[in-house]
Amino acid sequence: MKLKNASIRSLGPLIWFLFLLNVTSVTQAEIRLPNVLGSHMVLQQQSDVQLWGWGSPAEKVEINTGWDATTHETTADSGGRWKITVRTPEAGGPYSIRIKGSNEIVLEDVMIGEVWVCSGQSNMEWSGNQQLPQSLEEAPHANHPGIRLFYIPKTTSDTPQDQCEGEWKVCSPEEMVKFSAVGYFFGKKLHQDLGVPIGLINSNWGGTPAEVWTPKDVVEDDPMLKEAAGKLQPFPWWPKDPGKCYNAMIYPITRFEIAGAIWYQGESNVSTAYGYEKLFTNMIGSWREAWDKDFPFYYVQIAPYTYGDNLNGALLREAQTRSASYPNTGMVVVSDLVDDVKDIHPKNKIGVAERLANYALSQTYGKVGVAHQSPTYDRMEIEGNSVRVHFNHAKNGLMARGGEPAEFYIAGGDKEFVPANAVIDGSSVVVRSEEVSDPVAVRFGFSNEAIPNLFSKEGLPVNLFRTDDW
Repeated sequence: MKLKNASIRSLGPLIWFLFLLNVTSVTQAEIRLPNVLGSHMVLQQQSDVQLWGWGSPAEKVEINTGWDATTHETTADSGGRWKITVRTPEAGGPYSIRIKGSNEIVLEDVMIGEVWVCSGQSNMEWSGNQQLPQSLEEAPHANHPGIRLFYIPKTTSDTPQDQCEGEWKVCSPEEMVKFSAVGYFFGKKLHQDLGVPIGLINSNWGGTPAEVWTPKDVVEDDPMLKEAAGKLQPFPWWPKDPGKCYNAMIYPITRFEIAGAIWYQGESNVSTAYGYEKLFTNMIGSWREAWDKDFPFYYVQIAPYTYGDNLNGALLREAQTRSASYPNTGMVVVSDLVDDVKDIHPKNKIGVAERLANYALSQTYGKVGVAHQSPTYDRMEIEGNSVRVHFNHAKNGLMARGGEPAEFYIAGGDKEFVPANAVIDGSSVVVRSEEVSDPVAVRFGFSNEAIPNLFSKEGLPVNLFRTDDW
């Protein structure tokens, strides 16, 4: 503002007051919220949830929620940031939340329930937009006021961001058809079985390796992980550099209280399967550190697919199997939910989602009698020219579909594997071959495209394994 031939002070008290009032109105910033805090959202039940945002430095902020009579107060710091921790009740709603500073924001139709992050690459991302038959068939019936969807668009950043795009939506045919099929069907089963509102946050990007979902320093400070990341091939349709998606699509929501996360990814890491276990478990740990919560993390083992003549796909699945020993994690096996090993995107997403949901229902929500763990290799015993293989999670026994158990191979000291005959004996399998008189090692389903026919009596597929380290 420029004045000719006079100073501001010479204009008199009234004009001076009006000038100061104008300056104050210009510099006073309205309070605002991150997009993940909005009308129609679901807040995690019976938790200390954070409500946060921005305003003017030293601005006083008051919050009133529809579930209690307390007025929560805080003051923005010198950078204009503020936050308040509020205790949520048991599942229910809808409620309103009033946030008042220099302006007032009212959030409507807020539900209290269970919140899950759904992340990974294309097999988590795919929806009706990719013409998935199950999504398209479900869409007309997807009116679920108790399910709320938050979709984070694909974006990257070199540094952690406080804000992401997105808006909470009530589940409807129009919104469901755009949402992760695995995420939606997972949430639908939780909603039906728990009888509480469910909030789903969709944060995924087809083709992405796990490195982009991991903080950059976690990868670059570890020589092996840095070397593996350097071997990833660039593509024009998705990022490959460490941290790019974490910064833009995960970090902005890490203040938002969640029940847990589900994950379907790994196809883009088969070329560096040797480093995946360390990468993946470090990624999980970094997410938990950012959220300051050891939340459950359930994930899908990649499906059989023709990756080539090598065993990279099997080795990646083996790394995922080892990762399940990381605390508070669980892996679902989906080798039977594939109808074409030349299609990297199996169409049966309902089966995948229900197995993830069963894991959560059992391990997170304490539902008794829910079958959720596939049988896994325990130990082997050599019995003459046969090998008896014992399994975990098969207390009720095993069964084969469509004939005798297939995809078993046996080897002697020459390390040459040949197909083996397999006979189920309760919760163990006895394998042998006329070609191997002194067996040393057994493999089961250990190839890129194997679709075994061995299951627990509860109908869950037996996980691939090898007893050797050749």
